[in-house]
Amino acid sequence: MAAREAHDELPSTQDRAVALARAGAPEGTRVVARRQTHGRGRLDHSWVSPTGGLYLSIVLPAHGPAAPMLSLALAARILDAFHQRHGVPVGLKWPNDLLVVVAGRPPRKLGGILVDRVVASGGAAVAVAGIGINVTLPRGAVPAELAGHVASLGEFVGPSPDLVALEEEVAALALEAAHALGSPEGTAAALRRCRELLYGVGLWASVDHGLRGRIAGLADDGALWLATGTDRVAIRAGDLRVEERT
Repeated sequence: MAAREAHDELPSTQDRAVALARAGAPEGTRVVARRQTHGRGRLDHSWVSPTGGLYLSIVLPAHGPAAPMLSLALAARILDAFHQRHGVPVGLKWPNDLLVVVAGRPPRKLGGILVDRVVASGGAAVAVAGIGINVTLPRGAVPAELAGHVASLGEFVGPSPDLVALEEEVAALALEAAHALGSPEGTAAALRRCRELLYGVGLWASVDHGLRGRIAGLADDGALWLATGTDRVAIRAGDLRVEERT
């Protein structure tokens, strides 16, 4: 039976959930914390995790052929729910960032997703998805250099969402999205929605401060197409920086 661990503070919900998954924790097992002291994102980036956010890691099925799509599919499913239920204007930054996108303004980051592939004690592969969402950000909770680039769900929902209720909602969405990738039809539907939500199509972007081109869309495996002018390159990993001009 899936377990739920709730902590006032942890170094990282992701590290704890990965350890549980390796020990054989079943699908749906989740770890949540009110605050993280060493939250982590992709590519060893730190994740600022003050009290007032949702910090959740959950064990999910890892469908082999669709595994590279998981972070995108999770992000799209959560973004759709936030838009439909709360009216949040959303966008998806490849490969895993949840954005608030308002015309005429730079996008702001609402949340992010980190997926680790784990081999459990029985030899089966599972995924552990770490999901961080800014819900209520107290004044001064975010470093000054990030303040203009960050959004919170509480800006669009009044009163601010209850964290436990939001956790239940997001955990259910994550399981739905992961299971949908178990069929070709579900994978195709997820890819279609990710393409519709993809932020920055037509804008210049660079990867790891090197390769530069215009964002041209998503490949069938979830890779980002970058048109360099002489070629179209499939990006499957790296730090994407989108330039806010055409």
